[in-house]
Amino acid sequence: MASFYTNENFPIKVAQYLRQMGHDVLTSHEAGKANQRIPDEEVLAFAAESGRILLTLNRWDFIILHTKSTQHAGIMVCTQNPDLLQQAEQIDKAVTEAGNLKGILIRVNRK
Repeated sequence: MASFYTNENFPIKVAQYLRQMGHDVLTSHEAGKANQRIPDEEVLAFAAESGRILLTLNRWDFIILHTKSTQHAGIMVCTQNPDLLQQAEQIDKAVTEAGNLKGILIRVNRK
């Protein structure tokens, strides 16, 4: 199972579903890093230092960061999906199929 770090705009309910699926998920709120206007570079660095794949809805900024450096544990950029269970299932499927995401960016789009 994968280890994830969700930035502050990511739905907590999706994190809960991922945990039920057996994944290790740390939210920015749990890490004490929410509502502090932490720059995206630092969010990604924290995830990388923790060996966690970053989950975010902030697609464009993290796609740009990925093009600048692949020195991270993985990035999964997601579109908004009102069906939060479906979103968790898509993330689970994508990470299972991809295996090791070190240095890789994956897009998870709403069906």
